[in-house]
Amino acid sequence: MRRETKMDRRLAYYARFAALGFDRATADAIRRIERALSRWAERECGDGSNWAIERDDATGLPYHVYHGDGAGRRYRIADLEKGATKRLAAIMAQHPDCFGYVQGDPRGCMVWVGRKADIPAGGDLDAYYTRGMAAWSFHTH
Repeated sequence: MRRETKMDRRLAYYARFAALGFDRATADAIRRIERALSRWAERECGDGSNWAIERDDATGLPYHVYHGDGAGRRYRIADLEKGATKRLAAIMAQHPDCFGYVQGDPRGCMVWVGRKADIPAGGDLDAYYTRGMAAWSFHTH
């Protein structure tokens, strides 16, 4: 039995997206968006002791917050999450029969893509997004 290679995973990734009507460049863009959102969510979790990304309650702006010395300093950072979700929304607007779903847990795939027809009538996308496909990078599993 032949072992699955990185190229096999790459070709399967593109084939899954092609079946939904996405070209290779768009599939790559969705993969990059997934990686950006995954890294952002990991940074929101922080390192468990000293730093994390936090949003200001009043403005919603993101900050890199450092708690290492007890002083609690924070530095304004670019909102990469907002940009990635905007790019995903723009892509999905070009494919009205499909959905793009961002789930916020960095322990799994952050972006799921599928056909709206696969969601039951009246069904909540939050409950059925896994009927789509995970936009995992072909490098990750």
